[in-house]
Amino acid sequence: MNIREQAEEREFQYLSRYASHSRESKGRERVEEECDIRTVYQRDRDRIIHSKAFRRLKDKTQVFLAAQGDHYRTRLTHTLEVSQTARTIAKALELNEDLVEAIALGHDLGHTPFGHAGEAALNEICPEGFAHFKQSVRVVERLEKNGEGLNLTWEVRDGMLNHRTSGTPHTLEGQVVRLCDKISYIHHDMDDAQRAGIFQEDDIPITIRVTLGDSCKERLNTLIHDTIRNSYGKDKVEMTPEIAEAMRELRTLMFRSVYNNPVAKKEERKARTMLQEMYLYYSRHPEQMSREYQKLITEGENRERVVCDYISGMTDQYAMAKFKEIFIPSAWAVY
Repeated sequence: MNIREQAEEREFQYLSRYASHSRESKGRERVEEECDIRTVYQRDRDRIIHSKAFRRLKDKTQVFLAAQGDHYRTRLTHTLEVSQTARTIAKALELNEDLVEAIALGHDLGHTPFGHAGEAALNEICPEGFAHFKQSVRVVERLEKNGEGLNLTWEVRDGMLNHRTSGTPHTLEGQVVRLCDKISYIHHDMDDAQRAGIFQEDDIPITIRVTLGDSCKERLNTLIHDTIRNSYGKDKVEMTPEIAEAMRELRTLMFRSVYNNPVAKKEERKARTMLQEMYLYYSRHPEQMSREYQKLITEGENRERVVCDYISGMTDQYAMAKFKEIFIPSAWAVY
């Protein structure tokens, strides 16, 4: 047996009977020759890490728009924290850690500049709507590699598509990522909000702190351990009702105190207006988009969808630079 086949055999020996085994993947849309070293999910993880969309996450907003502080999370650091938490739980539950990692690293590839404000802007103005979880799958199926896509396995794409709260992943590994996405953003966004001075530990009701803990570290520890204890050896990944309810209350508190906070969100109206004006401009002037996006239109892709592809792929700083280039007049430079 080669190295990949040995790894696949170890999966059958050591993973849970509910785990997704690499050898039993539903496969890719385009059949490929197997790698002699890496399993299919390891290859998917590597393709995501080396993609352009993944690199751009480092300059996309998580919560605080185009934050200048060195320690605020970006969409990339959020992704890495989801991956770390998900791998911890997957390993403890004897699930396929490689599949979990690939889903986690790819789950937000389709996110817009300026976080959910950008997503809402495109969803509002595009006749076909816009959702980042669908866009993440479109990125790996159609947009990467000059229109060829990454040709990922069905299980990874399913996990990416269903990572939202209302999603229904078809693998336990996808269920792990779906849960860890919420665990991660609630806690690291709370940490950022405390750094920004708009949220304090004392703002958390005592009932939640008694159940989950008195610090971000303690609460993360509680949620992770409860998920593992309550899910081990089962065909579903979930917390106990008491802990799950406390996390829902904490999430509701975050929406009320941070995500909808007028101080934290005061620049979002500008960001939404900016992206919508750019959408209208590129819809009228698709020749001003990058060549790879013009190519999609010539190949029969809907113009409005391609404009969303182009804008959603931008980083915060690039979007602001393009808006300035299009709409802000430059001073005459000849003396």
